[in-house]
Amino acid sequence: MNSLRYWTDAKPVWRVALNYVLVWIARVAPSLRARNWALRRLGVTVGEGVSWGLEATPDVFWPELITLGDHAVVGYDSVLLCHEFLQDEYRTGEVVVGERAMIGAKAVILPGVTIGAGAQVAANSLVTRDVPPNATVAGVPARPMGGGGVVDGGRGGETGESGEARADGEHGADGDGTR
Repeated sequence: MNSLRYWTDAKPVWRVALNYVLVWIARVAPSLRARNWALRRLGVTVGEGVSWGLEATPDVFWPELITLGDHAVVGYDSVLLCHEFLQDEYRTGEVVVGERAMIGAKAVILPGVTIGAGAQVAANSLVTRDVPPNATVAGVPARPMGGGGVVDGGRGGETGESGEARADGEHGADGDGTR
């Protein structure tokens, strides 16, 4: 059974319709104050100094599951999803964007993800797992970049000359850190 077909069993039609109007305001209003006002009316927890980019989209069904920390930045045309409709069920999960965290343009954050304080998500990334504080992630799916934090216990190895990830962390062609 396609759970999206029965979305009205999950949320009242009037609530989703109202959310849709408020999401539209949050996406296109010319001022940050107006966008943050719309986000708060949706039920999003909005910290002080939050910058919500133009065309960025909060979850229309469960926006109340989004928390934006103080001075967080959500880039142009990004999407924060708190639900996913599957064949036989739907699932929800909180999305938390930490204090001074930054989400680049057109990034997608999936349900249940926490972006740690000071973390950065590169443009066009798909974030499927938590991002530790002060880490930088990029890609589809998003993976750690540089010397930042580690995502979900994974190891962000260096890239060798062939372009393949190097688990030894060495940079040079001979494996000793020299070229």
